Amino acid sequence: MSMVKTPEEIALMREAGRVVANTLSAVRSHAGVGVSLKELDEVAAAFMEAAGAKPAFLNYRPRWASTPFSGVICTSVNDAVVHGIPDGYVLQDGDLLSVDCGAFVEGWCGDAAVSFIVGTSDPVDQELIDATDAALARGIDAARIGNKMGDLAYAIGGEAKRSGYGILADHGGHGIGRTMHAEPSVPNMGRPGRGVKLVDGLVIAIEPMLILGGSDDYYHDDDQWTLRSANGRRAAHSEHTVAITADGPLVLTLP
Repeated sequence: MSMVKTPEEIALMREAGRVVANTLSAVRSHAGVGVSLKELDEVAAAFMEAAGAKPAFLNYRPRWASTPFSGVICTSVNDAVVHGIPDGYVLQDGDLLSVDCGAFVEGWCGDAAVSFIVGTSDPVDQELIDATDAALARGIDAARIGNKMGDLAYAIGGEAKRSGYGILADHGGHGIGRTMHAEPSVPNMGRPGRGVKLVDGLVIAIEPMLILGGSDDYYHDDDQWTLRSANGRRAAHSEHTVAITADGPLVLTLP
């Protein structure tokens, strides 16, 4: 499988993952009431430059996109689920902010996301974030040799659905390596025992995206990038890049 990475390649991806993790930490530390999304993007850009990393998102243009992405990070606020463009919006008390970050180091990519509350936390929003983080943890735990992608997808989405959350339709995780998005697809809903077999050396980005209210539907903003929940409810996004190894799942996007 061309998707499989050697231990040496995984070690290089770990360095990219470390930059991603530390960039997210810097952005989270800077976020606060009165801070603009553009300011957070500038923090991320400066941190990556100092680390000698190349932003994975800046000027990224997949086939479906009408314009390249204009930010170093994705900043999605409240009902924006993913792919929010960092603009002049100023964060308000109680906003739910999801930050997605990707970086290349020596040609290898890391990708991760985190969600948190700015200022005063609403318990319902915090429960949503906790549920999204828990879904990611279940997915990581299922990323083991011999399991199938359906086992991992069911681990992510089964409990989340039973708890009443929506799961963003048509979107999920992905393979990753020399490019940010590669095969295989990593769905957030699936049936156990189905799909690609997970093998030693496979590296994937696992990323649940949960929505309050139970609806999976979304629509595109006028910018053609930002995806918003169709029901107008808040959403959260959590992601790690994970290598499947003989010793179990290895999270690459940690500090």
